[in-house]
Amino acid sequence: MKKAIAMFLALILVGVLSACGAETKTPDVSVNANNEDSNRLQSDPLSPDTGNNSRSQNQEEEEASSRILIAYFSVPEDVSTTDAVAGASVVVRDGIRMGNTEYVANLIQETVGGDLFRIETVENYPLDHDTLVDQAAGEQDAGKRPTLSSHIENLDQYDTIILGYPNWWGDLPMPVYTFLEEYDLSGKTVIPFVTHGGSGFSSTIRTISRMQPGAQVSDNTLSISRNGVADCKDQINEWAKSLGASAHK
Repeated sequence: MKKAIAMFLALILVGVLSACGAETKTPDVSVNANNEDSNRLQSDPLSPDTGNNSRSQNQEEEEASSRILIAYFSVPEDVSTTDAVAGASVVVRDGIRMGNTEYVANLIQETVGGDLFRIETVENYPLDHDTLVDQAAGEQDAGKRPTLSSHIENLDQYDTIILGYPNWWGDLPMPVYTFLEEYDLSGKTVIPFVTHGGSGFSSTIRTISRMQPGAQVSDNTLSISRNGVADCKDQINEWAKSLGASAHK
């Protein structure tokens, strides 16, 4: 009888110990699994936080691009006569005739983004090269300010104005004078670019600085010779990099 009771008590003790062992083992396994999952989520490069950072960076780049205005004056000259070809300022792209400055402005937009704005006048300029050159000289001598037909409606949204023009008789075209007198660019960065037949900017950057004393006129400018316009894409890319801008497209 005593032996039966002893065996019964031994069986009860074994059962109790087994139950305790099962209770202590289960939490250990669960905690380890949770820690591994937590570490994996923190180190996973495809985690939602990384994606949000990427989207945020893209949004910042798009916002920066939307604050750039590329304003330019350009006349696509007629090259139907042989005599005009040598001095004319024109590029044909995809069957469309563009003035040199217009062509460069489009390449700049493709590189850094931004909005294009063409400075246009109420009275159209002649497309014949010799006639255009004579008219430009006459306007300069008279200090004429041609009336503009195009106007910027939302200038306040732009922080940077990339301003392009051809060098006419060592000076700004007179419509660009009108443009600079019409708008106050104070607090904005103005980056000039010019197309020319060999004179570069001449004194035009000083003129822009004088007419817009409240603007920051950049020294990081772009000068493209008439003879190099058709092949200037690489030059524009290098210039854009120097501005801290990357290819937009």
